[in-house]
Order: sequence, then C-alpha cells, then structure tokens
Amino acid sequence: MRSIRFLAAAVIALAGLSVVPAYAADAPWSVQPADNAFGPDRLNYSYTVQPGDKVDDGLLVVNRGKDPLELDVYAADGFTADSGQLDLRAKGEKATSVGAWVRAGVGHLSIAAGKSASVPFTMTVPADAAPGDHIGGIVTSLASAGDQRMGVRIQVRVGGELKPQLSVSDVRVKPSLVGGDATVSYTVHNTGNATVSARQTASLAGPFGQLKVTSADVADSPALLPGDKWNATVAVKGVAAVVPLSADVTVVPLLTDAAGSTSELAAVDAGAHARVLPVVLIVVLLVLVITGLIVRKRVAAR
Repeated sequence: MRSIRFLAAAVIALAGLSVVPAYAADAPWSVQPADNAFGPDRLNYSYTVQPGDKVDDGLLVVNRGKDPLELDVYAADGFTADSGQLDLRAKGEKATSVGAWVRAGVGHLSIAAGKSASVPFTMTVPADAAPGDHIGGIVTSLASAGDQRMGVRIQVRVGGELKPQLSVSDVRVKPSLVGGDATVSYTVHNTGNATVSARQTASLAGPFGQLKVTSADVADSPALLPGDKWNATVAVKGVAAVVPLSADVTVVPLLTDAAGSTSELAAVDAGAHARVLPVVLIVVLLVLVITGLIVRKRVAAR
C-alpha cells in the first residue's frame, strides 16, 4: 500500500452535519476514528492516495447511554447543503464516490450500555478514480430512527493533476426603486476537481461605468465540493437611482493544501444588467406625461 497523508479536520454530527465534538449532547453515543497505525486522537479521516490504492482503517463507537443501542453502519457520499454545511447522503441513496469505495466490516451493531465497539472498514480506490478531492463519511444511525445519525468525515485526495476552478452564472440584480440599496444574486459553481471556497465581491454601476459602488466585505462562501453549487446574495449600498444598472461579480477561488495553507487563485468575473426604472424616474416620467396632457387639453380648449 502506498504512503497516505492525513489532515486534521472535524468529526461530523449528521443531524445536519455541523462541526461538533465527537460526542453530541443530544445523542446517546459517540463516534471517532480508531487509534491504530495511522495515529491516535484523529478528528476525522483524510487520505492522499493513488488510483488503485487500498486503505484499511477503523471506527470506534461508544454507547454513553443507559440503554442498549441498535445501530446501522454504512458509508455515504458527501455534498454541500444549502446551509453551507457538509452533509452526507441518506442510507440507500446511490453512491458514486467515497460512499461506494468504503465497505464497513459490519452493517449493524448491538452495543450494551456503557460499552464500545470497533468497526473495521476498507476503502478501495478504483483504478480509474478521477484525480482530485472526494468527500464522504462513515455513518452510524439508530436502527429505529434513521434520521438520528452520527458519523465521521472521510476526505480523499486522489493523485493526478489538480484543477481547482470556479464559475459564476445567473447573475441577477434587484435594484432599489428609489436608489440607495440593491442586491446582486448569483450562483457559484465548483467546476474543478478540488474542494475550494470563494472570496466574493459585487459592484454596481450606471451607464459607462459611472457612479460605481462596491459591496462591503462579504463572507467567503462555504467550502464547495467538486460539482457543488452555491447561491449567493450580496447587498450593495449607496446605489444611484439610474438606469440601466450594470453588475459585476468577482469570485476568487481559495484552495487549502495538505498543510492547511490557503492560496488565492485567479479571479473569475461575471456580469449582468438591470433595466428596472427607479421610482424617481417613473415619477418624473408620469409628471411629464400628465403635464403634457394638461397642456394639450388646454390648447384644445382654446
């Protein structure tokens, strides 16, 4: 077996997969990577492998409650949920990545109160596995209530050319009808093969780039897995009541390497136009039209 490197990250509680300690207060059991040849006190599993590699590892499950537990054990693919948190597919959903590569030694556990159990698992990386990042996890769930789950993330980077890349699409502008504030919404798509987040900026300008205003600091997007999309909405303040408005969105991919260092990559730009007439202009037009009609009526009455 080729050498494997590990990254520290976090144990995932699968009731939404927010980052929590290995034991969640509302769950009667805990999960964590087993202490073995890969080292003690790991927070999750993270491997750098080559196509065709095979990895043997293990999961420790502890029943911290006062009653016996019946748990199902399975592997699942990961994805970025609408909340921005990493989530794992439900049991029975088709797996095409890590969830398909990992096989647990058992599919069911019976654990007495106060006892623990070790679950060995094997990850077999296909010989034709695509280079880049693949995310999944190994999950334990109550056999009687599959929506209560605890699991540990498995992050795999398959050797080969790494192509971190983002695209921006569906840029839309919702201008203020009276000037002042406006919103720019758009979709960020991870079109590469590496997990990246996006540093985001949006600006609005009038004709010929005049009266340009830029958004205040915008929080980076969550980490997006390859193939994932993120819908963003950015507020821009101080927008002039002009038409048309042009929007420009810039996202900078942020790539974190095995050592935990983050690098900024080449920026990606996209734009759109808004042709909604601000209320000020509408009022002016109405006044002009009404004035014209009054003048015309007076002339006709003479």
